[in-house]
Amino acid sequence: MRTYGLTKRFGSLTAVDAVDLDCRAGDVYGFLGANGSGKTTTVRMLLGLVLATSGRAEVLGEEMPRAAGSVLPRVGALVEGPGAYPHLSGRANLATFDAAGPGPRSGRRRIREVLAEVGLDPADRRPTRTYSLGMRQRLGLAAALLRRPELLVLDEPTNGLDPQGIREMRELLLRLNRDGTTIFVSSHLLAEVEQMCTRVGVLAGGRLVLQDDLATLTAPTGLVRVVTPDQELARSLLPGARSHGAELVVSSPDAADVTDRLVKGGCRVAEVGPVRRSLEDVVLAATDPGATPGAVADDEVGAGAGRG
Repeated sequence: MRTYGLTKRFGSLTAVDAVDLDCRAGDVYGFLGANGSGKTTTVRMLLGLVLATSGRAEVLGEEMPRAAGSVLPRVGALVEGPGAYPHLSGRANLATFDAAGPGPRSGRRRIREVLAEVGLDPADRRPTRTYSLGMRQRLGLAAALLRRPELLVLDEPTNGLDPQGIREMRELLLRLNRDGTTIFVSSHLLAEVEQMCTRVGVLAGGRLVLQDDLATLTAPTGLVRVVTPDQELARSLLPGARSHGAELVVSSPDAADVTDRLVKGGCRVAEVGPVRRSLEDVVLAATDPGATPGAVADDEVGAGAGRG
């Protein structure tokens, strides 16, 4: 999915402001942002559910919403919570969705397969009004998977799931991705996105403030942290090292070299390793007007510490 200057205004309110999104084939793309940042509006424009004020969007290589008839049958989506007929069972709901959808029906066997795949019992005849929020979320995902989509678009797919359910959902999505499905997931669970996604986009105030591969965003900073009971000796052996609580931080591209210098100098070493930033650090820096995206904050490394 790609967008070019995608913008949506509601009267005087600009909900999405000139967004250039790039979700590539094979990605597990994490779309991040606070409530009200414009994530769901962006997703709805991508799927042709809301018309853009300006700019354009491409999904599976075709322009939306003009090509919705050929694109949407190849896309599975769960946006703004799952919908279901409350008096019908999960299986009956999927059969109804299957009959109403475009193209050939998936059939009963496929319905049983996707229910089991998302952790629901295909033999359960209870009406969905008795389902928990997590069960309804699983049913929504089953509906999205029914036609074996090339692209899966999910808005907060782990909403209502317990920790075990979140883990199962992550494993299922990663398995689908390994089998060739591109996944675009909107979420506020940064730790979950960090474990799952290959690429990340961050929306703040309707603007895309950051977009890059996760490996690039969380790569070593060029700083090395040192834990040692001999801080003064270590500082003498590592010119420019700065204290950061119980640790020292030194600008160096090579943790092994730092270790070697300390050991040869007779310094006792408890721990040496590269300084990395978590996805939470990256997102907070990108969405804080006073911070520079991609920089290592001074309070992370100690005042005056060098940057790599």
